[in-house]
Amino acid sequence: MISNYITIAIRNIRRYGTNSFLNLAGLAIALAACLVIFLVVKHEYSFDTYHTNSERIYQVVKKEVKEGNEDFYGGIALPAKKALSNDFPTIKFTELFTSFGAQFTVLDAADQVSNKKFLEEQGVFFVEPGIADFFSFSWVEGSPEILSKPDMIALSRSKAIKYFGSESNAVGRSLLFENKIRLRVGAVFAEPPPNTDFNFQMLPSYATLESNLDLWGYEQNKESWGFSTSNHQVYALLPQSVQPEQVNKQLQDFVKKYYRPEAVGKIFHFLLPLKEIHFDTRFGNNGTHITSKSSLMTLQLIGLLILLMACINFINLSTALAVKRSKEIGIRKVMGSTRVQLRIQLLAETFLLVSFAMIIALLITWLTLPYLKYITDIQEKLPLFQSNVLLFLVIILLATVLLSGFYPALVLSRFNPVEAIKNKIHAHSIAGLSLRRVLVILQFAFAQLLVIATIIAVSQMNFIRKADLGFNKESTLLLSGNMDSTSIAKHTGFKAALQQLPEVKHISFSMDAPSSDNNWTMNFAFNQINEDLPFDTHIKMADGSYVETFGLKMAAGEFYRSEDSLRKVVINETMVKKLGLKTPEEAVGKTIRIGISEWMPIAGVVKDFKNNSLRESIKPTVLFHAPGKLGNYMAQTNIRLETSNPGQALSKIEKVWNRFYPEYAFRASFLDETINNFYQQEERLSRLYKVFAALAIVISCLGLYGLISFMAVQKTKEVGIRKVLGASVGSIVVLFSKEFTILILIAFAMAAPVAWYMMSGWLENFVFRIEIGWWIFLIAVVISLFIAWLTVGYKAISAALANPVKSLKTE
Repeated sequence: MISNYITIAIRNIRRYGTNSFLNLAGLAIALAACLVIFLVVKHEYSFDTYHTNSERIYQVVKKEVKEGNEDFYGGIALPAKKALSNDFPTIKFTELFTSFGAQFTVLDAADQVSNKKFLEEQGVFFVEPGIADFFSFSWVEGSPEILSKPDMIALSRSKAIKYFGSESNAVGRSLLFENKIRLRVGAVFAEPPPNTDFNFQMLPSYATLESNLDLWGYEQNKESWGFSTSNHQVYALLPQSVQPEQVNKQLQDFVKKYYRPEAVGKIFHFLLPLKEIHFDTRFGNNGTHITSKSSLMTLQLIGLLILLMACINFINLSTALAVKRSKEIGIRKVMGSTRVQLRIQLLAETFLLVSFAMIIALLITWLTLPYLKYITDIQEKLPLFQSNVLLFLVIILLATVLLSGFYPALVLSRFNPVEAIKNKIHAHSIAGLSLRRVLVILQFAFAQLLVIATIIAVSQMNFIRKADLGFNKESTLLLSGNMDSTSIAKHTGFKAALQQLPEVKHISFSMDAPSSDNNWTMNFAFNQINEDLPFDTHIKMADGSYVETFGLKMAAGEFYRSEDSLRKVVINETMVKKLGLKTPEEAVGKTIRIGISEWMPIAGVVKDFKNNSLRESIKPTVLFHAPGKLGNYMAQTNIRLETSNPGQALSKIEKVWNRFYPEYAFRASFLDETINNFYQQEERLSRLYKVFAALAIVISCLGLYGLISFMAVQKTKEVGIRKVLGASVGSIVVLFSKEFTILILIAFAMAAPVAWYMMSGWLENFVFRIEIGWWIFLIAVVISLFIAWLTVGYKAISAALANPVKSLKTE
């Protein structure tokens, strides 16, 4: 019986080849899209779940409330871990310190400095030996106990091979960290998997950090509760009997005990589950990206819509084909087939077709996976053949068979055998005619929803690229330097040498560029009133050439000069407004005290520039030339170029760098590229929208082509009669196009408000954003109509140009 069903199914698939091909193509594309989305979502949700204790690990984070605004920080005060261990003796705590862009120099067997210098942008964590109780490690050489001593380091297998050739050669050898600290390799561990935000690669002991806090300028803050940095993080391992809600309540008493009285009610600590770190956009993480759960839900919704569109194609084409198959169904009924048998037969055909589509989808997915890194944050190739993937394939296969095949099987099995054999079944007599129209509307509503979303996402990204940031980001080179006093002392000579290059226009030294991911804030007082204001100021340390290098504009007064004997500051326009001053000119001459520094006069007011990404508002900011040890933070060299050959200029600058800083690796980046990196996730989301909108349109057009082909056959006699009576080609094309045009317009009316609501929510992530204008919706509906008319037009014109005499004779 089963073999008979399969034989007949194959025969019918071959008999109605065009219909089968259109269904197969639509289903294969949709299933491939669903499979890719499943792999991406599965990968994102798997982050850091491989740790044995993942369900019990929490990060201790901080929330600050000032003037009704909430700010969230993953980093907490340096003495916090010790205090937490004392106050919560039943809970294990560990602390780590991240170091980005660290330089390591290999020492040879005689412990002499070699020429092998490496920059490690990520993966460097100063950790305690207890880190192994929290996160899962596999130790290849040595053990985590070596991390209890200062000047020790553990390496991942790949780093051991990179630096020393093999794991066994690495143990006992030494590295020089930032040309200051000698570290002895005591252990090697297996590479962490790619689905982690803790890409442990190089693990110096935390004791090393504690012995060298002055290298980061943190010596004076090691017991301070008023200072924190995102680099310093504390994690808790809760016993099975302890609930995080209990700890969160007790942490409020912890704040009262250790913070200043005025901080109570403004600072809150709470536990953030390890499994949420990858998704919580309020905090940064140690990985390459944060993925919001709403983005993953959107992705899953898109996958579902595309699959539904392919199923709608199948239903429409199958019910449209019902007229051709009516005689076959009638004969089967006369020969004794029951409705159940007919439904099984028709579902068997659907199952076979969907199975073929699934095989093609697997092939498409396998070919697509290597290119996934260009449109998502996933840089490694995802495994395709795993048990949970196979289970998903089975579920999606059965769901697609039922969604696609059940209704056509129901319609065809209901045919009256007498009417079917007499060929009295017509398209308009099938109950599914109105349903087919509804399904076409739904299909194009889904497609237009994605088209509108794509236009809005692309428009926002174009707005970001062209937005006025308040400074010149073009042709500006940023050189990362070292914060030690020796390097800072060479700044004058280094600048003089760079100024000899014809390609160099301006040079300045600073902590960072005008737009960066820096969020250093401090308390401050204004105009000789000793009480701090209720909000903090964003600070930027920079020399007097900063204004020319970045093309900042002054609103009032002047920018300070590096050689000024009296320390002066510059504030931005947002600070003027926050201080309650009416004009920028009012601020000039007044004084500011930052932290516990002396009072400094305001030399001028700079026009607002974007401190961070366009997702965030402009912050009240103070710029000043930092003195003494604080000046060591101004280690970044900013170079404004004036050349048509930046590559050649970069080569010349590197030679000057190597002359002054031979012990440090040259690390340069262009400011515009750095700013573009702020929006990697949005750029990739925009690309995803483009891809899926294109797939939705293709699937819609496949279905539309099938329906118009069927309609052309059904209307052969009508077209012939109309032509004999003098109808033009244009009127025939309108005959075919009119209904679909109306359906597409109805679909647009459904899709537009939904798209507006969804994308308005997405744009809320940006403080600076586009307005969703009427032209966006006009473009979307024009695109949909144009593509539909192209699809319909080809078949319609073919039908209109056919010889009416021949078509009437045939009929």
